[in-house]
Amino acid sequence: MSRRILVVEDDDDTRDYLAKALRETGYVVEATASGREGLMHAIGGGFDAMVLDRMLPDLDGLSLLRSVRAAGFPTPAIILTALSSIDERVSGLRSGADDYVVKPFSYAELSARLEAVLRRPAETRGEQTRLACGDLELDLIARTAHRAGRRIDLLPREFQMLEYLMRRQGRVVTRTMLLEGVWDYRFDPRTNVIDVHISRLRRKIDGDDEPALIHTVRGSGYKLSPTA
Repeated sequence: MSRRILVVEDDDDTRDYLAKALRETGYVVEATASGREGLMHAIGGGFDAMVLDRMLPDLDGLSLLRSVRAAGFPTPAIILTALSSIDERVSGLRSGADDYVVKPFSYAELSARLEAVLRRPAETRGEQTRLACGDLELDLIARTAHRAGRRIDLLPREFQMLEYLMRRQGRVVTRTMLLEGVWDYRFDPRTNVIDVHISRLRRKIDGDDEPALIHTVRGSGYKLSPTA
């Protein structure tokens, strides 16, 4: 079955060129010049990937992408932009982009990058909307957590940390990994922020009569698992 690609690009020549080239490559393409119309298409679902222009007149590409991610759609996205600064690329990646292509670009490069994001395993693209570990469940769209039917009220940072652990359940997660993955620190601030949040999570998740799910791996970090 042919992969479906959404192209959102307000420049007529670029949009027509991309749509034609992608179709000739074998993709099924939906192309629009409007960010708002592109958003409606994107949240309608069914696309395997998106190619989004950064600068759109009504709703810019990053705002479109953030709305798509907030709605729970993990569709791989490549951002097209004439802005080539490092800060601009970082902003795009933090908004949920899978890759960044700077204009002017060659179709060969874009095609190769598109193939690369489409090859990524589903788990690395975050396509799950629910995560589970034993009787603990995390709803990534509703942003809720339950254990054995019991609602667990989590602060935003606690939810982020739990999601990070659940995506790596059964594996050791180090303090450095948590600092980088949850707090976006590229250095150790020498605080006990990780220990404090792990302690809070344990109190909320591991009830008095429930088996522990969060385990300390001495000298290494933490592990989320139904068994020690």
